[in-house]
This record gives sequence, structure tokens and C-alpha cells, in this order.
Amino acid sequence: MVNYIWVGMMLIGIVYAALNGTIDEVNKALFKGAKEAVTLCFGLMSVLVFWLGLMKIAEEAGLLNKLSILFKPLVTRLFPDVPANHPAIGYILSNMMANTFGLGNAATPLGIKAMEQLKELNGGKDHASRSMVTFLAINTSSITIIPTTVIAIRMTHGSASPTDIVFPTIIATFISTIGAILIDRYYYYKRNGG
Repeated sequence: MVNYIWVGMMLIGIVYAALNGTIDEVNKALFKGAKEAVTLCFGLMSVLVFWLGLMKIAEEAGLLNKLSILFKPLVTRLFPDVPANHPAIGYILSNMMANTFGLGNAATPLGIKAMEQLKELNGGKDHASRSMVTFLAINTSSITIIPTTVIAIRMTHGSASPTDIVFPTIIATFISTIGAILIDRYYYYKRNGG
């Protein structure tokens, strides 16, 4: 359905530009946008490769396992319906660690695997379990220490200090994660009469 919407919007835009005589401006914007997209992709690739390399070093050194062990008691309290040694806990922890270090691209497959495991625990039902809703809320709001994508975009566009965003990002994502957990718990207890 989304494909049809995009095609429809493009066709309307082209017809409108042709009727107004601004098709040359559309062509210029199209090529300028394509050029900027390629430039942005190369900027993002360099930063992501750097941080993914650091994450691999941290993983090989055992840092991620130590962080996972450190946060496991918190995660088991946030997901009381999931057994402590279930594979879902490992995927949830890995997803949270990747998001914490601003590696959303690396976190996505881990999040999908976590949801698959949570769905299996839910008996394969089509409606979301408490743990699935909680995971979605935390994953969406996730605390981020190093916003690699934003830093890469700022570097690509010539920011004088691309890392100025780090401290505000930590504060904003910490508040959003606490808010997501509180809202999740509020609606859970409200729904269950608690």
C-alpha cells in the first residue's frame, strides 16, 4: 500500500511541476538530493564502521558480556514473564547495549530476534504479550550514550563540533526511557486493575 502512495505522490508532483513549468527545478532537486544522499551514506558508513569495529573489540574483550551481566538484574525485573536464562533475555540485553552505543543498525536484527523469542514465549499468539509491549517501549526510547548516526550527519554537513549532541542526547534518551517504562507500567496496571 505504501508503494502506491509513494508512486501517487511522485506522479502528482511531476504532473504539478509540468503544469506550472517548474520541471527543470524538479530535475535539479532530484539530482541534488541524490548527490546529498550518496554523500550522507559515505559519511554514515565511515562512522558506523568505526563504531562497529570498536563494538567488535569490546565484544572480543568481554566488555559487552560484563555490561550484559551488570544489566541482567534490571532486565529480568523489567521482563518478569521471561525466564532468566531464556534466549530472549540475551537478545534483549544485546539490543539494549547496541542501542546504548548508538548502533541502531546493529540493534535492529537483535530486536527482531528478541521479538521472535518473546512471541514464542507468548505461545505464537497474534497479540502482544506484556514483555513484547515493554520491549517495544524500551527499544523505541532507548538510552543512547553515543549517537553515532547524528554525529555522522553533523560531520557530513560540516558541523564545527559534531559531538556537541552527546550530552543532550544522553539526557533526552534517559528521560524518554524512564518515561516509556513508567507509561508502560501505568497502562499495564490500569488494564489489569492493579
